[in-house]
Amino acid sequence: MTAKIEEVAERAGVAVSTVSRALRDVPGVSLATRQRIKDIAAEVGYLASPNAARLATGVTGTVAVIVPDATKWFFGQVISGAGTALRAAGRDVLLYELGDADGRRRFFEGQTLRGRADAVLVLSLRLTEEETHSLRTLGLPVVLLGQGSEVFGSVRVDDRAAARSAVRHLINLGHRRIGLIGIDDADEVTSGGTPPISRLAGYRQSLLAAGIPLDEDLEQFGANSVSGGAEAMTRLLSAPEMPTAVFVGSDEMAFGALGVVRAAGLAVPRDISFVGFDNHDLSEVMDLTTIDQDIRGQGEAAAQLLLETLAAAPGAAPANRTIDARLVLRRTTAPPSSALPASPNSAASPISPESKEKT
Repeated sequence: MTAKIEEVAERAGVAVSTVSRALRDVPGVSLATRQRIKDIAAEVGYLASPNAARLATGVTGTVAVIVPDATKWFFGQVISGAGTALRAAGRDVLLYELGDADGRRRFFEGQTLRGRADAVLVLSLRLTEEETHSLRTLGLPVVLLGQGSEVFGSVRVDDRAAARSAVRHLINLGHRRIGLIGIDDADEVTSGGTPPISRLAGYRQSLLAAGIPLDEDLEQFGANSVSGGAEAMTRLLSAPEMPTAVFVGSDEMAFGALGVVRAAGLAVPRDISFVGFDNHDLSEVMDLTTIDQDIRGQGEAAAQLLLETLAAAPGAAPANRTIDARLVLRRTTAPPSSALPASPNSAASPISPESKEKT
């Protein structure tokens, strides 16, 4: 006959709910009691049923991770880092991909998470008031990654300071005509967010601090993708006077920009220097100077903050943590050449639809 949880509770002299919490390592049971219950359970051969534990305690042992697009390299790295920390703590991960604007609306208008998770990790979403209210009504710990918050816990990088560091590096090399390829902050799924806006602000701050006037012709924006970077770089090359260096809002966009420049017959960094952002796995292969924002580390830190919040007393103030970013020097940056290359803004320009397709 299979042992039941009631038998363990009777032998231990505790409530059934206490047995369930102890066997699932849920906070609120002393270490001595927890170990005594585990010893008794092993002695009588009781194996905890996840469904029974959930019914008895309301605890699922699961953390929900909300991601705009699971196919993106950035989100894959964050999920990997968070998953490592959560699994080490005995937690399961329930992944929700929003996919598009309709998916996002359905998720926040419904009761998707109710009774299915103990905590929620939200990746790179600028929440509306309605979405914030929807999450608060769950009564669960929530941590945002990529956004600061007064309502929820958060983990983020100081994107503005990181962008200043990237542009300051180009200025220190002697560049004065520095372009920007920025992430379009009007994405219908993520609704933009702090990083694109902060990186733009950091770029502008560094230029102004160095006495370099802003030039709207040198600021181009696109989708956070290889093709988005390629299209933005094509527009930069069409400016009356092309830049000698470019700060790019993500490494994937930088890969597209590098392809366009090389297709135009220009050399990197002789004719144009580049600094990216992310330290993508391929950035070392591309020899790209970039900002390393420790993406996996952000995921781990966010998961750890969630675990701490779960163990904290109810009503504790949300914690906000900032992850350090660093400039990684490779071979896409160098001092500008003495003579600026001519802008390939003519009928003889080597940039063509065919060359763009190759990027």
